[in-house]
This record gives sequence, C-alpha cells and structure tokens, in this order.
Amino acid sequence: MSDAGATAVATARYARREVTTEPIYIRRALTGIAVVFLAFFLLLPLVTVFIEALRGGIGAYVTALMDSDALAAIRLTLLVAAISVPANLIFGLAAAWAIAKFEFKGKSFLVTLIDLPFSVSPVTAGLIYVLLFGAHGFFGPWVQDAGIQVIFAVPGIVLATIFVTFPFVARELIPLMQEQGTRDEEAALSLGATGFKTFFRVTLPNVKWALLYGVLLCNARAMGEFGAVSVVSGKIRGQTNTMPLQVEILYNEYMYVAAFAIASLLALLALLTLAVKTALEWRFADSLAGAGNRR
Repeated sequence: MSDAGATAVATARYARREVTTEPIYIRRALTGIAVVFLAFFLLLPLVTVFIEALRGGIGAYVTALMDSDALAAIRLTLLVAAISVPANLIFGLAAAWAIAKFEFKGKSFLVTLIDLPFSVSPVTAGLIYVLLFGAHGFFGPWVQDAGIQVIFAVPGIVLATIFVTFPFVARELIPLMQEQGTRDEEAALSLGATGFKTFFRVTLPNVKWALLYGVLLCNARAMGEFGAVSVVSGKIRGQTNTMPLQVEILYNEYMYVAAFAIASLLALLALLTLAVKTALEWRFADSLAGAGNRR
C-alpha cells in the first residue's frame, strides 16, 4: 500500500474513533443514569405490585383471584383479546399488503388513518362509540330496534379495543414489506402462481415473525386497555368489567390485596409478552434482517 493510501486508512480509522468512542466516565455515567431511571420508574413499581399482592399471604392471593367477579373479569379480558387480536391481524395484513405492494389513490390517507389511534385519547375513542351507539346516538335507535346492545355490553368493549389496538400489527408489517419490495411476488406470478398462492407461499412466510411480533404487542395492549373500555363498559361488576377496570374498583373500595392480586396477573401477562418478544428478537433477528435486505 502506498504512503497516501496508508495515511487515508489511518485518517479514516481515527475519524471513526472520534465519532464513536467516548471517555469511560461518560459511558459509565450514561449507563448509570439509564439503570437508575429504569429501576426507579419500572422495576420498583413492578416489584411493589407483587409485594402488595402477596402481603396477605398466598391464601389471600389465591382467594382474590378465585372471586367470582375476578374470574368474570379475567374471562371477559381474554374474550375481548380473542376477538380483537384476530380482527386486527386480518386488518393489519390486508392494510400492510395493500400499502407496501400496490399503488393507489388515497394511499397516504390510509397510512394516516392507521396512525390515528396513536394520537387520539382512548377516552375520546370510547366516547365516540357512546355517541354512535348510545341510546341517543346516531345508530342507537337502530341497534336497539334490532335487539342489539352495544354500549355497556361486550360488543362496545370489543369495538373500543379494536380501535385502540389496530395500528400495532399493520405498523410492524408495513416497513418490512416495503423493504422487501415486490420482486419475490413478481417472480412467483411469472411462474404461474395465483395471487392468493403467492400471498400464502411467498409474502406471508417472509413476514411471519414480524406478524407474530405485532400480534404480541396488540394482545398486550388489548388486555391492558383501560380508558376506552371504561367509557363504553358501564363498569357492571361480573358482566362488563375487564381486569384493569376490576383493579380500579377494588382499589377504590380499599380492597388492596385483591386489587394488587389482579394487577399482578396483568403484570405477569405483560412480562410473558415481553419474554416472548425478546425471544423472537434474539432468535429471528438475522432472518428479519435478511428478509429486509433481500430485494
């Protein structure tokens, strides 16, 4: 290598060190700040939930979870998640496929609509459904004449939950599908595959792990949603109370052990979701990166 080339390489290496290397005390200070912040705002409250839940002993903890109202809240929470998550899965796949693979008028408007629940307060979202399907709402008289109760019933809770959770699956899929482009689909179509076969044999396998990742996030939000559900549910004990609403009611009634017991169950579900999410990131990071770079 010539002297000029060696100088250029040395200069480049020095520039990279200057840009990416900080003094050891700065790195330790930043790491310490992050650890203290996480411990104070995340770890400490989480540990407190479990300490308060077990304050009365295992017997009181199990009794609180086996209460009829608590069991009804758990069942309703799982039911709402079981309905809203598949609905958002179908919507997210369809929306991401359309946005990433096709060009059409109103595409940017559709993307904006997908992001709308991120900017609208959940309480406002719940109020919208009350104004639409309440007794004096726009569709209220029609649904009542049909014998369907939406507000203060399971359908209203499901609608509100779908509204606040539907961006999660689509937002995980759209960037990945856009990075992948349409080359694989075009190759499949040129070989005689139909549109649906191309989707199930080519598109879906390429995004399956991102899809599962989005479903996990959607499920976690669906089970933990409070604001929108509290507006449309009516908080009827044993009927329209989800787990977050049951926690609020028990806490307001000074039944702290029971409230924290259900809260700990929600925390366990959140931790399980986080564990699965982390496992997916570790296990399939290379696959996702490879899919994103393949064009």
